Amino acid sequence: MQETLLTFRGGGSGPKNAEPEVEKFIDLDHLLQMFRRQIRIVLLFAGIGLLIGVTNLAFATYYYTAGTSILLDENLNRFGSEISPAPANMEADKKIMSQVAILKSSALAAKVVDSLHLYDNYAFIDPSPSMFARFKSLVKGTMDLIAGRGGKGGDFSNENVRRGTAVAVLLDNLRVEQEPQSFVVNLFYTSTDPVLASAIANAYAEAYLSDKFDANFDASQRATVWLRKRLTDLKDQSQEASLRVERFRSANHLTATKGALLSEEQLSDMSTQVIVARAQSAKALALYNQYKSIVEAGQQSAVDNAATVSNQDSPTVITTLRERYHAIEKRAQEIEDKFGSAHPQAISLRSEQNEVGRQIYNELKQMTESYRNQYEVAQSWEASLKDGLLQVTGQTSEDNESLVELKNLERNADAISDLYKTYLTRYQETAQNQSFPITEARVISTATPPTEASSPKRTLLLAGSLLLGALFGMGVGGWREFREVTLRIGEDVSRTLGIKFLGYLPRIVPPEESDGSTEESPVIDIMRFATAAPGSQFTETLRHAKIVADTMLGYQQCKVIGIASVLPGEGKSTVAANLAALLASTKARTLLIDADLRKAALTKLLDISVKTGLSDVLALQPPQYSRWRDIIVVDGQTKLEILPTSGSFQYPNTSDLISGVAMARLLEDARTTFKYVIVDLPPLGPVFDTKAFERLADGFVMVAEWGETPRSLVKTILEAEPQIAAKTLGMILNKADLEKLYTYSSYGSSEYLLARFSSYYREHRDLERHNFEEVQKIISAIDR
Repeated sequence: MQETLLTFRGGGSGPKNAEPEVEKFIDLDHLLQMFRRQIRIVLLFAGIGLLIGVTNLAFATYYYTAGTSILLDENLNRFGSEISPAPANMEADKKIMSQVAILKSSALAAKVVDSLHLYDNYAFIDPSPSMFARFKSLVKGTMDLIAGRGGKGGDFSNENVRRGTAVAVLLDNLRVEQEPQSFVVNLFYTSTDPVLASAIANAYAEAYLSDKFDANFDASQRATVWLRKRLTDLKDQSQEASLRVERFRSANHLTATKGALLSEEQLSDMSTQVIVARAQSAKALALYNQYKSIVEAGQQSAVDNAATVSNQDSPTVITTLRERYHAIEKRAQEIEDKFGSAHPQAISLRSEQNEVGRQIYNELKQMTESYRNQYEVAQSWEASLKDGLLQVTGQTSEDNESLVELKNLERNADAISDLYKTYLTRYQETAQNQSFPITEARVISTATPPTEASSPKRTLLLAGSLLLGALFGMGVGGWREFREVTLRIGEDVSRTLGIKFLGYLPRIVPPEESDGSTEESPVIDIMRFATAAPGSQFTETLRHAKIVADTMLGYQQCKVIGIASVLPGEGKSTVAANLAALLASTKARTLLIDADLRKAALTKLLDISVKTGLSDVLALQPPQYSRWRDIIVVDGQTKLEILPTSGSFQYPNTSDLISGVAMARLLEDARTTFKYVIVDLPPLGPVFDTKAFERLADGFVMVAEWGETPRSLVKTILEAEPQIAAKTLGMILNKADLEKLYTYSSYGSSEYLLARFSSYYREHRDLERHNFEEVQKIISAIDR
């Protein structure tokens, strides 16, 4: 038995107590359910997309692409010129893009057209268009016609027109691109003829190399002529500049040794000696001032600064006296610490320390006088050097004026000479390059006729068509899921409506009436299915409804249960008939009332002939409350007693009849005799009869059609009728497709595991669909 059928949460809670839904960011389980439900739609559209792709391949024009690779290497002409340094990335990219532009130029395309005589190939210049091209041309022609523009066709009798058309076709099907991170340029040509595609690609490469060689040769020839003329002019200018230099040197008596004038050499030596003398004088003055400041500060300052003085010019005497001074001081300090400053030895040591300090002071005074003498000598030497420098400077002043003019002349002569040498070297290189038929590019991969078409790509086209079809199918499936607002699983009932879910009634499909072997009609088979197949899931769901009714209404001796639905055609009459038959088969006296006074659906489905029905009894004036027992029809096997109705529209006030005093007295009388009273009520949506009958019923069993009844409609009606909602024992989902049910449930739910419950049913769950012949035999036996 399903888990939902065995779990009792109580009824009558109403929609207001519906459990709040817990929102999830991505509900993978829900997505999987959607996929299971819509997989057929997705596969259908995927198959349609694949069929479209196959059709496209069948009528498509196949194109073949041949390619060749060209290496742009400046080192290829190293025999004719020096190897240039590697260019920067930006400059290299500019060079490569320039070559790509040359390959895409119409001038190069014209050379290819002429080399292969493509202007005479009418299949090349005017090919048969593909289906897509024809459609595109038709649309363009229509637009031109609407816009008033007349199309002009080419006159192929004119060779120039054919050549121009061939160049345009050639450029349209050409693709040139750079190989990433390299100096390789790939050239591809696409055509319907693979041999022609490879021939054009190779011809393009040859035309490009020939064009580069011709361009290099023409440029070298023009440069050679210009350089030859320029060299003649520079040679004459260089000779004239050199003669002017020599004439000026002789005229001004500017004699030079080792590349410089004699006066310049003397001035340089004197300047160096003055700098040295000035440095020595400054050093002597600094030492003199340092020692003088120490001596003037007194004896104690001399002793304290002896450490600084001892590090200059290695004065060993001061160093020795300073070490002796500190040794005496240390010894005196130790005696004073032990015996006090009045100790005779301490006094003697302090006297000796003062004597050593005096000696240090006298030594520093002597050194101060020595440094004063050194400073005076340095000053005298510096003064004499300055006088000599002034004399030399006066001698060279006149020569310097002439030297400036000489240097200007020499610089001019050197510049003209260097320029002449540069142009001479360039002339020799250019003349040499003319003799080498080498370009800066070479073909590293030649084109061969392709064996497979480059367009359309079969695998890619079919995969894309399949994928697009599947995506469109997913969109359609998503749209269908968005429109899915009906009741599908028990969770929809309990969570959305807040009422108890009683179970599923499988859709019962009667067999085709082809052999005519059965005595009963398929309609009666369906109405008696619960007693004909007591071990089926159909009957088990009704048995669960009985248990719930007994549990929730157990305190009442007779239970009046209304079977209601929201919309017509949801199968409530079938449910009412089978539930009543099941109750009667348990030896409990059961009355089945057809309370649909307008349509009498139950009476018609049970094929009961009625002359006087429930509506006639309720409308009698004066009322005859016991008359209803006279029109009861009793089932011979189950003892089910049925109160039919005539189903006439002659009583427009059916809501008054079904809720009036006569109906109340009828049910009160029935409660004394029957244990169960099952009332088949009209649907809640179109009429108010069920709402009027609410006060007479003990409970309601709601019936909704699986996959057809909107959740919002049921919820709205139950919220509008809280009295009916409070008495609702639960809801049954009728006409359920058990084969599809698991697609609407999450993994682990009772619906998902429904197949594992089938062993607890006497028949397989497909018996309701296929084995009606056996059911008909059982029913015939029961009737007999």
